Amino acid sequence: MANEIFDRETLLDLTVNIIPLFIIAFFVVAFAVFPAFGVEPLASAVQFGLLAVPFVFLAILTYLSGKAIAGDEKRAPVYLPGQATVENATTLEEYEEQAEAAEAAAVEDDDESAAELTDEDDE
Repeated sequence: MANEIFDRETLLDLTVNIIPLFIIAFFVVAFAVFPAFGVEPLASAVQFGLLAVPFVFLAILTYLSGKAIAGDEKRAPVYLPGQATVENATTLEEYEEQAEAAEAAAVEDDDESAAELTDEDDE
């Protein structure tokens, strides 16, 4: 999973580009199935050109943006949402390490209290 270019977070960031791609694709199909302005070759070519060219450029932009977002997450520290400009903010890795340490401590405390309860029951 670490080798994926477009993980869940990256896809969520790219949603602002993916939704217009679907909208443009819908209109290409709709105009191909139901020609609203007739089937005149020049008019149809201009109509589909005005849809296809932005679609291609937006698809390229979306792909490059996804690679840039994923690459930046590997190079630079990642902060929790809204914490990138806050002084002394903990990175996402530090936050996860603290959460894992707290969880391990809670499990150890539960094990110790369970052992004490079983010792008391034996007596």
